[in-house]
Amino acid sequence: MSIIVEKSGSPASSGEGPRDTWQAIWRGLAQRCPACGQGRLYGKYLKVEDACASCKTELHHHRADDAPPYFTMFVVGHIVVAGVLAVEKNFAPSLLVHVALWFPLTIGLSLWLLPRIKGGLIGLQWALHMHGFGSGPEPAQPDPIPAPSHSEGGR
Repeated sequence: MSIIVEKSGSPASSGEGPRDTWQAIWRGLAQRCPACGQGRLYGKYLKVEDACASCKTELHHHRADDAPPYFTMFVVGHIVVAGVLAVEKNFAPSLLVHVALWFPLTIGLSLWLLPRIKGGLIGLQWALHMHGFGSGPEPAQPDPIPAPSHSEGGR
C-alpha cells in the first residue's frame, strides 16, 4: 500500500509531482536518501550529508531537532519497562541482574534506533515538501525580537 500526500500549493503544481510518503520514510529508516534510496543519508553517526552522492538531492534542509531523541526515548522506554516488568514478575531476579541486563540494553537500543528514527523523520519531511525540500524558496524566518533600548533620560 502506498500513500501519496499532496498539500495545496505544494511544488506538485510547478512540475514536481507528489512524493510517496511511506517509501520516503522507509528509505530514511534504512539511512538512505529519501529521494533515490541509493545514497547514504549520514556522513557520520548523526551528521546528515549536505546532498545525496547518488542523485544530488539536497538534504541539508532537514529540521529534525528534538523529535528523534524524543521518539527514541518513547520507543526504548516502552520496550525496557515492559521487559523489566515481565522479568520481575516471572523470575524476580536480584537488582544486580536487572542492572546488568537493562542498562546495556537501554544504551544499545537507544544508540541503534536514534539514527534510524532521525532518518525516518527526514524522509517524512522530504515527502511532505517541508523546510525547503520542495522546489520553492525556503520560507523566511521571523526576525528576532530586538533587545529593549535603555535611554539615559527619564529615570
